[in-house]
Amino acid sequence: MASLHKLPIVVILDFGSQYSELIARRIRETNVYSEVLPYTTPLDKILALEPKGIILSGGPNSVYAEGAPRCDQRLWHLSIPLLGVCYGMQLLVQDLGGKVTKSDRGEYGKAALMIDDPTDLLTNVEDNTIMWMSHGDTVESLPEGFNQLAHTDNTPYAAIAHPEKKLYGVQFHPEVHHSIGGMAVIRNFVYHICGCEPTWTTGAFIEEAIAEIKAQVEDRRVLLALSGGVDSSTLAFLLHRAIGDNLTCMFIDQGFMRKQEPERLVKLFREQFHIPVEYVNAGERFIAKLKGVTDPEEKRKLIGYEFIKVFEEESQRLGPFDFLAQGTLYPDVIESAGTNLDPVTGKRVAVKIKSHHNVGGLPPNLRFVLVEPLRKLFKDEVRRVGKALGLPDEIVRRQPFPGPGLAIRIIGEVTPDRLQILREADMILRQEINRSGLYDVLWQAFAVLLPTIRTVGVMGDQRTYAYPVVLRFVTSEDGMTADWAKIPYAILETISNRIVNEVPGINRVVLDITSKPPGTIEWE
Repeated sequence: MASLHKLPIVVILDFGSQYSELIARRIRETNVYSEVLPYTTPLDKILALEPKGIILSGGPNSVYAEGAPRCDQRLWHLSIPLLGVCYGMQLLVQDLGGKVTKSDRGEYGKAALMIDDPTDLLTNVEDNTIMWMSHGDTVESLPEGFNQLAHTDNTPYAAIAHPEKKLYGVQFHPEVHHSIGGMAVIRNFVYHICGCEPTWTTGAFIEEAIAEIKAQVEDRRVLLALSGGVDSSTLAFLLHRAIGDNLTCMFIDQGFMRKQEPERLVKLFREQFHIPVEYVNAGERFIAKLKGVTDPEEKRKLIGYEFIKVFEEESQRLGPFDFLAQGTLYPDVIESAGTNLDPVTGKRVAVKIKSHHNVGGLPPNLRFVLVEPLRKLFKDEVRRVGKALGLPDEIVRRQPFPGPGLAIRIIGEVTPDRLQILREADMILRQEINRSGLYDVLWQAFAVLLPTIRTVGVMGDQRTYAYPVVLRFVTSEDGMTADWAKIPYAILETISNRIVNEVPGINRVVLDITSKPPGTIEWE
């Protein structure tokens, strides 16, 4: 099989949008490979990928502002189809002689798209379909040779085209879930305009990943940071298929796992999958490391560093090992702003939301070479790979669980007593969500303990002064955006009653109804 860069590829140039990687995900849903690069990527590096199409993402800037991010203007004169999205469209317009100004009335949220030309980019897109807008600037006039394809009540040029030069622009965001006709626009660009074939499949990824692992590792040994989640478990199966006995899986119980999970994980891998697992009980060590620590970013970094230290120590006992394998995914890299480094200045293009232990806590003198074959995949892609590799539904369908575990679901200092309280509350929540049949509907369902707060309650005519716990239920496609889930009151009532009655130390249960954005899914 040809290597990835020989597959049809669409390159997304990132101008700092939170949705840049979501564009990549949508393109992959068409079974066409895509990659996100910083907008400053030199043209020769872009062309070396032999892209079939280029997409310019949105971004938070105004194209007419001093210091606004710009790309190589030679992009406008290639024979490669190009699509500008929001900021990308405005940049295309301004650079080619059109005019972009601040709008008298911004357009945010849903808008009906009225189609003026139903061919080419907007083929099979219904008139008056809903698209998602998010812009305060507007195109006032088009460059020479461009046509108006669609408009909205507030935006005269909602979609534009210069068919001869294969240049296109949309003011809306076709990549977001709320754009009803968005996938039709993406398919039109990818298939009809760029001429891509749907060759990016789960089977193609597995074949290529195994080849790359073999080429990188050769006959040397790899140590895998196994957590039991779908990411590291999929990685374990992938690595085991590629290098067999040269893989050693190590599960470090850092003391932040959910109730009964460590025992279940080790038994599953050893007895059912026949993949040896080295179990390391390091709970006391990790908890001691976090003593007195309340800042969430410091928690993540300390846990990340301690993970590496434990691996290095254990590898001396079990090794030698040359590689450390991690189940790092695209969203981990996105939120740590790892993909958005300016290759010229080294500065971050996107705002850093939070670091992840996989990518934000590694020491500069790391002794291992990292193996991260899932780094370019989204969670739904990993699930498909895991299923194809033979992982059972119990793991493939497992909801995301953060690397730092319950440590970042306890606001403030982490202590053994607080961990015990949260484990019991979390177990009740999971039991009831499973019993209700909602587990597979939800992206994540979990509890957060607020030990920095105490509330007054009454139980059996006695005054209590105990902790509140927060219930968090969200729906999502990839974790990049999320909506709070509308759980039936009867289920919430059952969960609340059980927690308050069965978990000592909790006397109040509250519900988080914040979506992402503006919040994040996890509290820390």
